[in-house]
Amino acid sequence: MKRSLAARPSAGLVTAVVVAVAAVLAPVLLQGSQVSVYVLLLLAATVVTGLSMLMGYAGQVSLGQGSFYLIGAYTAALIATHGMPTWLGLLAAPVAAAGIAALVGVPLLRLRGHQLAFATLAIQLILLSLAGRQEWAGGDIGLQGVPRLEIAGYEFAGDASYAYLALGALALVALITRNVVASRPGRGLRALATSEVAAASSGVPVPAYKQAVFSLSAGYAGLAGGIYAFYIGYVAPGSFPVLQSFEYVVMVAVGGAGTVWGALAGATAITLLIQLLNNVGTMDGMPAAAPTVLSYAVYGALLILSVLFLPRGLAPSVAAWWERRAARRRPPPGDSSVPSPHDLAGTPS
Repeated sequence: MKRSLAARPSAGLVTAVVVAVAAVLAPVLLQGSQVSVYVLLLLAATVVTGLSMLMGYAGQVSLGQGSFYLIGAYTAALIATHGMPTWLGLLAAPVAAAGIAALVGVPLLRLRGHQLAFATLAIQLILLSLAGRQEWAGGDIGLQGVPRLEIAGYEFAGDASYAYLALGALALVALITRNVVASRPGRGLRALATSEVAAASSGVPVPAYKQAVFSLSAGYAGLAGGIYAFYIGYVAPGSFPVLQSFEYVVMVAVGGAGTVWGALAGATAITLLIQLLNNVGTMDGMPAAAPTVLSYAVYGALLILSVLFLPRGLAPSVAAWWERRAARRRPPPGDSSVPSPHDLAGTPS
């Protein structure tokens, strides 16, 4: 009888299936406030996926990604609280964020390095100030009573329904990111990530590509912000602190820039760490500012440790370690101990 070797699934495929199954089952298995944390984790991962593209391919560091999260949330809340369909608010949220990013990106993307980082941070500070002073935005109190999201007659009412909505949004942006990177412009982005000068000399329109990635990452943040507005039920300037933008950057640095897996790993690690810090900071006897102070201290320590020991990030480092491990276990070429296809098939009797 002839026998054939069954093809073994790759480690990446197995990991993807396990993560997908766990993500789908999580809203059912988690209880109480754990589901709320899971929703916020998924929204953070959606934002960080775009920021990971921006930092990993366009080479731009944005300290104001929370501003586009704010724009998406306020856009959805304003539309929903003025009697228009809530689904329209969800659709408008990423469009508004990407559109504003396209406008401000024209002058901002002329800057580089820390200058661009501080400029994007200034955008968030300006938006927070404007939102707190405008009556149509609710001022410092914000917009209260944002209705529940309703799509095709289905109302998203419980935490589990928003968890699946956020999971769907994350899957959508991950798919878009994967297709963009695998496309012809994606090859230009990879060249841009290696060397901006070399990419420009090869005919890659560097400014246009940077602008496109900047707007796309803002659209991701706007989509997450729209879901957040409907999930929480209100938006206010205090919902979008500057610390939030630093969190996103730390998530990218810890997880690994330029990879979807890095965004997922970084968002998961930092979100769980935030919950731990909040629990420690709110213990009896701790000062009121303890959670914020602990967050800044831990974020700084994580950035330093990531640069020193995991410069590529958690996900790329784990992938590289697995490849080295597999290479060591793989038999060398020409090893006589490896059976040939003829031996595996057997000899006829």
